[in-house]
Formats: sequence, C-alpha cells, structure tokens
Amino acid sequence: MPRPIRWLLIAILVAGLGAGGIAAYELLTAQPLPISERCEATVGSYTTTVDVEQAQNAALIAGMSIKRGLIPRAASIALATAYQESKIRNLDYGHADSIGLFQQRPSKGWGTIEEIMDPWYSTKQFYKTMEKVKNWQTRDINDVAQAVQRSAFPEAYRQHESNARTLASSLTGETPASFSCAITPGDADAKSLKSFYTKTYGKEAIKVETTDTGLLVTAQDTQTAWSVAEAAVANAKRYGVAKVQVDGQSWAPANWEVPQWQVDPTAPEGVTITLVAD
Repeated sequence: MPRPIRWLLIAILVAGLGAGGIAAYELLTAQPLPISERCEATVGSYTTTVDVEQAQNAALIAGMSIKRGLIPRAASIALATAYQESKIRNLDYGHADSIGLFQQRPSKGWGTIEEIMDPWYSTKQFYKTMEKVKNWQTRDINDVAQAVQRSAFPEAYRQHESNARTLASSLTGETPASFSCAITPGDADAKSLKSFYTKTYGKEAIKVETTDTGLLVTAQDTQTAWSVAEAAVANAKRYGVAKVQVDGQSWAPANWEVPQWQVDPTAPEGVTITLVAD
C-alpha cells in the first residue's frame, strides 16, 4: 500500500473508530500508537518501540542469555528470531503445530505443547540449539537464526536485526539507562517478581531479597545489575513496579510520556525495586 494512502487510512481509523482505530494502527505499523502504553529501547541514535507484552518477553529472553553466561549477541539472535516467528509473543498457534515465542514444533522434537508454551523452557531450548551452531558468536545474525530454525524463509530474520540488537543491548545491561516504559503499574506482586528473577537469571548471577517495600537484587556485576533494573521496568505493568534504583540512577513510571532515567544520589547498592503501595 502506498505510504500516503496508508497514513490517510490510519488517520481515519484512529479518529473514527476509537479502540478499533488504535488496533488498526498497530496492525499497519507493527508498533504501539504514541498514546498507547509502550516501551522504548534507545541505543545511540536508534530507538525501537514495543508494547508491554513484547517488552516482558524480550526482558525474559535477554535475562536468560545472562543466566547461560552468553554474550549480548546471543540475545540479539534470539530476539531477531522471536520478532520474525511470533512478534515476541507467546502464541498458542502457528503454522502446522508451531507454537510459542519461537514457533517451535512438538513434532520436530522441541518438547511437548505444555513445555514449549513455557517461555523459560522455549527460550532455554533455543539457546541450547544456538550454542551448537559453529561460530555463532561471530556469524551473521540472520544465518545463525536460520541454522536454529530451519525456516522456509531463510532471509526473514535479517529485517529484524536493528530492532533486535537495540533491545538486546538495552535489556542485557550493555547500554545502561536505555530502556523505559510509558505505563500505569498494576497491583504489587513481589512474590511473582522474585520468581521471575530467579527463573530468568538463576541463582549464580543474582541474589534476590524481599524488603518491606519490594525487592533488593544483588547482581554479579554492574552490567547484570542494569539488566535486572531494565527488566523491572519492562515488567512494571505486570508486577506493580513504582520505582527502580540502580548505579546512582532511578526510574519511575509515567502514563503518557516515556520517562527518562534520572540521576539519584540516594540510590543504594544493588538494584532496589519499590512496588506500588497496597
């Protein structure tokens, strides 16, 4: 569809159909409407925008690369794959019997339906297979993804490389203070957030303690600490995160504008996550 016509249709749909118009915008542009709840990763001059569900899944994928002791490039490969296969959504449908974040197939030995629909399991299986690809650390991202997936569209992952690299650099902590969300936090759920961290990062990379106001996470290094902090931002809607403090900076949610990280001399050691009050 020619760009001028597409944008005219988008304007008409958004203005005239309310929620339906917003859904149409997101379908046509593959990104959230600027007034929708959304998250942004900015690395250098490049910004990629994802919705809340995509942010949560991307944080999980990035965090599990740290759990496995992998370099950020691993997360770039996994995220490029997830972009293409599911738009970083944990789908319960797909071509033939393909399901989940990476559209893995039970009939091809990836696991049972129940296992593949567990995003931690499916992400672990992706990385395990990726690590067997020769020279995955230096080979072309698209080619490594294809070696894992064996897709009928072998060049399809290439179109997602820039977005995947940006999300990976941000959510692995390689680029600090680079991820933020315009959201309204949900109800506080410290127990589930603690479980998320334990399952995503493992007990060797981080230590998680419950506090009176939320969680305190001690990480193995500063980069991991930033990954943990950015993951709290990505999951602020789900677990009710009201404030994140790390490495002399802090983040707090905002409803419309995507807020910036702020210098915070009161930030204690580790990653302090304050949840919304009951």
